[in-house]
Amino acid sequence: MSSIEDLRTLRRDLHRHPEPAWREFYTTARIVDELETRPLDALYVGPEVLGEERRAVPDDADLKAWLARAREAGAREDVLDRLTGGYTGAVAVLERGEGPTIALRVDIDALPIREAEGDDHHPARAGFRSENEGFMHACGHDAHATIGIGVLDALVESDFEGTLKIVFQPSEEVIAGGEPVVAGGHLDDVDYLLAVHVGLDHPTGEVVAGVDGFLAVNHLSVAFHGESSHAGARPEGGRNANLALAAAVQNLHAIPRHADGATRVNAGVISGGTASNIVAEEAELEAEVRGETTELMEYMLAHGERVVRAAGQMHDCSVDVESVASAPSATSDPELADVVGAVASSVDGVDSILPADDLGGSEDATFLMRHVQERGGKAAYVGIGTDHPTGHHTSRFDVDEESIRIGIETLAGAITRIAAQRP
Repeated sequence: MSSIEDLRTLRRDLHRHPEPAWREFYTTARIVDELETRPLDALYVGPEVLGEERRAVPDDADLKAWLARAREAGAREDVLDRLTGGYTGAVAVLERGEGPTIALRVDIDALPIREAEGDDHHPARAGFRSENEGFMHACGHDAHATIGIGVLDALVESDFEGTLKIVFQPSEEVIAGGEPVVAGGHLDDVDYLLAVHVGLDHPTGEVVAGVDGFLAVNHLSVAFHGESSHAGARPEGGRNANLALAAAVQNLHAIPRHADGATRVNAGVISGGTASNIVAEEAELEAEVRGETTELMEYMLAHGERVVRAAGQMHDCSVDVESVASAPSATSDPELADVVGAVASSVDGVDSILPADDLGGSEDATFLMRHVQERGGKAAYVGIGTDHPTGHHTSRFDVDEESIRIGIETLAGAITRIAAQRP
């Protein structure tokens, strides 16, 4: 079993090799390396974890490039062979006699952000800055995966009675991994589910026992198709896709907010055209809508789709709209949050416990939470505070590695108590 120093080494290795959604090849292989040394009753890898249908999967060339990068970094060939097509992730199962089935979900993917290089950034100073330039663990998923391994170790050596499943979920950052994990069937017999996230603007030593306030979200990919022409000699001969895109961006942000709760919209990525003297034939937009409830998100989605289609019609362009990924809202069960809070109160280093707090963002752990709850189980999303110098999704994000120990002790203790008390 791993010491805290071993776990710190694992976290830093994962930090050096960040991989984006559906390309977590090295990450999955490294996790499998660790899991295979533990006394598991079952280990499911890649396609054994996921349902067949996935969204936001990159093209074959991109997948092959990341597979080659993982191979060069030393990932085991036999594991990589099992991940063909971007079927990443793992589920570890530990059976310890009679008792409920409890799952812990940790996510493992990284973000397309170039990591800071200066001496004021700890990973750079300490020698574990990202080696995959342009990508980094800017949200703490390297710590999450490490916590998953640590919780497994703690329960192997504890008096836990029941079945434990650790779900190492891919593709959270694009809201695309949770749904196929549910479709994979490993949560169908789960009585209790905990999910975890570090930070969330809470300091080291603070634990949020049950996070709520998840915004339902839908990611849209929009393509406008017009007709090119010479912008000087024959401007009237073109159908300008860039103008359609511009109208769509402006009017997306004009969708009326709803009185029933929080709603959000963002035009995040726009591109179009080929030269200043050519009327743009093609333009593309990536956008998202969110809502405090799934119904509010669907309100924003319906208006968003209407806006982009109307923008295309206004400028005589055809429009293709695709819903790339989505996640519903969810609520933590207070019975589980109470157990987490009670356990955290006795964990060394915890000096503040919040019964609840709003996430204020989106997370596809909601798919897992709702699936368990709809089948009669309970679920909670736990926040483990960590000092981070900047916000999540920034080039200088980092975690206080002391929070990894706090997370392991809090979650392992909570799982053991949940199994005994069955709240």
